Amino acid sequence: MSIHSNMNPSIYGARKRANFIGMALSMFAMSLGMIFLLWILGVLLFKGFSSVNLQMFIASTPAPGSEGGGLANAIMGSLLIVISCTLISTPIGVMAGIYLSEYGARSKFASVTRFVTDIMLSAPSIVIGLFVYAILVAQVRHFSGWAGTISLALIAIPVVVRTTENMLQLVPGSLREAAYALGAPKWKVAFSVTLKAAQSGVVTGILLALARVSGETAPLLFTALNNQFFSMNMNAPMANLPVVIFQFAMSPYENWVNLAWGGALLITFVVLGLNIITRVMFRSKVQG
Repeated sequence: MSIHSNMNPSIYGARKRANFIGMALSMFAMSLGMIFLLWILGVLLFKGFSSVNLQMFIASTPAPGSEGGGLANAIMGSLLIVISCTLISTPIGVMAGIYLSEYGARSKFASVTRFVTDIMLSAPSIVIGLFVYAILVAQVRHFSGWAGTISLALIAIPVVVRTTENMLQLVPGSLREAAYALGAPKWKVAFSVTLKAAQSGVVTGILLALARVSGETAPLLFTALNNQFFSMNMNAPMANLPVVIFQFAMSPYENWVNLAWGGALLITFVVLGLNIITRVMFRSKVQG
């Protein structure tokens, strides 16, 4: 006997119409979002590629009213700040994630740490920038690349902590029990067995944190600020792509605006590349 033979035709028709309306509205909402996204990407690609040239990578930011110029100092400053941020946030975040996963099941301190980490994940980046400005920049009385590094590290650490904890909790308990049965101490199991089994997921979390902080502007406005000249001194104001883009995009000079478009395209490709690498690594982890 057919399934539809026992179904009221009016009820079936109403459900079919409701399903059609729901699917149509869903497709409309998705199409609307994709249209604006493609619009933004299209404008960025058109204006960005027209502004990219060799001089952008070898020359420093121009003075007001001067012609030409590039983003070499901003690119180098962003690299130094982001790399320093990664070197600080990775060990702290991974170690904290290991503690929460392996030792913090019934600990009140671990519960408080998770609560604070969740708050930091949702905290506006400008608040973190103001915090670092108050406790560091205002005390030493000058902006610096290290202050920018610390502000970005405070954004990246919660991402690494939560991702590491979640990835470690996905490791089967039987793997830990087998290591314990062989006489391995708990710290050895955590580092040599559990962490090794979840290393792809942990690296994924680190890349996500790196992608998150790569385009942050607000914290760097209050910490690293900017520098018109090429400098690798982390204890002084340092040029960086997000702040340069922010300042140049609002300038009345055409070459500054063009450099802002080129810098925006560069950051977009960096973040997009990191997200693609993250997805590939996570997919290989799931399939493995």
